[in-house]
Amino acid sequence: MALPQGPLEHRYQGEHPVRTLAYLFRKDRLRLLVAVLAFVVKHSPVWLLPLVTANIIDIVVEKRPISELGGNTLVLVVVLLLNYPTHMLYVRCMHCSVRRTGTGLRSALCHRMQELSIGYHSRTSASALQTKVIRDVENIEQSVQQSADTGLAAVISLIGGLVVIGLRVPAALPAFVLVVPAASLLVRRLRERLRSHNEHFRRQVEQLSSRIGEMTSLMPVTRAHGLERAALGRVDGTLRQVLSAGIRLDLLNGHFGAIAWILLQTIGTAFLAGAALISYYAWLPISPGDVVMLSTFFTTLTGSMTMLMGLAPIVAKGLESVRSAGEVLQAPDLEVNAGKAEVPAVMGRIDFESVTYRYDAEGAAAVTDFSLSVRPGETVALVGASGAGKSTILNLLIGFIRPVSGRILLDGADMATLDLRSYRRFLSVVPQDSVLFEGSIRENVGYGLPDVDEQTVRAALRDANALEFVDRLPGGLDTVVGERGARLSGGQRQRIAIARALIRDPRILVLDEATSALDTRSEALVQEAMDRLMCGRTVFVVAHRLSTVRNADRIVVLDQGRISEIGSHAELLSRGGAYARLQSTQVT
Repeated sequence: MALPQGPLEHRYQGEHPVRTLAYLFRKDRLRLLVAVLAFVVKHSPVWLLPLVTANIIDIVVEKRPISELGGNTLVLVVVLLLNYPTHMLYVRCMHCSVRRTGTGLRSALCHRMQELSIGYHSRTSASALQTKVIRDVENIEQSVQQSADTGLAAVISLIGGLVVIGLRVPAALPAFVLVVPAASLLVRRLRERLRSHNEHFRRQVEQLSSRIGEMTSLMPVTRAHGLERAALGRVDGTLRQVLSAGIRLDLLNGHFGAIAWILLQTIGTAFLAGAALISYYAWLPISPGDVVMLSTFFTTLTGSMTMLMGLAPIVAKGLESVRSAGEVLQAPDLEVNAGKAEVPAVMGRIDFESVTYRYDAEGAAAVTDFSLSVRPGETVALVGASGAGKSTILNLLIGFIRPVSGRILLDGADMATLDLRSYRRFLSVVPQDSVLFEGSIRENVGYGLPDVDEQTVRAALRDANALEFVDRLPGGLDTVVGERGARLSGGQRQRIAIARALIRDPRILVLDEATSALDTRSEALVQEAMDRLMCGRTVFVVAHRLSTVRNADRIVVLDQGRISEIGSHAELLSRGGAYARLQSTQVT
């Protein structure tokens, strides 16, 4: 089944979530209409059965022809037999439409997240975005399904029952219009008294979840210090609170549930007795069958009204999830590439011209008046204290953020006019913490390259000093690395990341603290692999360890977003400036 495609965000600008839902289901309007019609047929026994029962009772009491009994029974049997095909038709049309719409919404959210800027992603929790794609869409699906199943059942029961009463015993219709909503409201009010107690219990369970999460995360510390009893004591205390709150809630549920049931049954009994008296004394033309029918309809219609009232929190939860998804779909912080020039090839010349950037419009600039020309094939290192602006320069180079003033040129072309997606095909990044996905080494190295052959993968791994450990793994290239590469060491992950960069043959290479978290042996292997990777490419290196940048063609020393000095390792040491001071600090 093809997934729905296309942007949805333009339908979320300031719109009410109900209209948004109507838009989401626009392609399934015919299916939804068929689903409603099928539901009317499948649910008809609910309001038809009391009528047929009344007819059968009257036939028996009044000794009418037995053929009428057979006719009523046949009608009911036919309607009951129709339940299965109409129910399956309803599920196919309604539930499948909901699933398709949910899939389309998840697809739209994922597409939008790919379009949103890195600035947006740095400000927004990844777990929050994951919740929107998984939980919020699931809430929308469940809300629509429950509203359709419960709401249609209640509405059809109400309409069918009131129509039958209006045609069969019109004199009883005003009583139903008045008594049924009142009884339903009383039952609803009793149940609402439980809401605060349910909320209190939910908070207790959430606190328990937090305690257990805390216990599992602190397990190494707990074991190392022999604090198992203390940890269990904290959890046991919360468990006792949850137990106490749960018992109180169960008792209250039983209390209010019994009162609601007794109230409803008492009103129903009174209704039955009243109808029987009216029939007995012939105050109104009501037959014995009508008495049974009216009593049955009272219970059915009251239940339907109660169900409709109970839908409010379900609908509210679904609409809130629509708003939550809309926060992503209408987020304006986009990386706009449409209509910009494609980059067919890259030589590797980069020019920063008086570039200034600030993360907060009113805050201090992270980079100020940064000007630097980098020749194709040149290696430039960025050094400086934390907060000096090194990562900001790299983010500007990659195109994650755009200058607030000045410009960046790629081979003489302003990057603001280029499709950055096409530019990034010629760029590779090796970060400090290499991100690998759950898959094989082969899949991680060839990520995004569908037709790469094994020989090419092995060559990239060999140049990255990774083939020696990959061949020792039980599955070789097909070894699954685990989530985020958890089954590999830090040095192994980094060499896989270098192989992933090598196989793309980038023209521009960004190395961001690529060896800072490694031990001496792993650093030597990774550094040797990076030397191969850097050959013949324009390279930007960020490193705290100055020993890893001494071979750079030029070293740019940054201080509070400004260039403090530029030169080779030897030149900067001979000047005795900021770089020399950094060097002496690390040596000592």
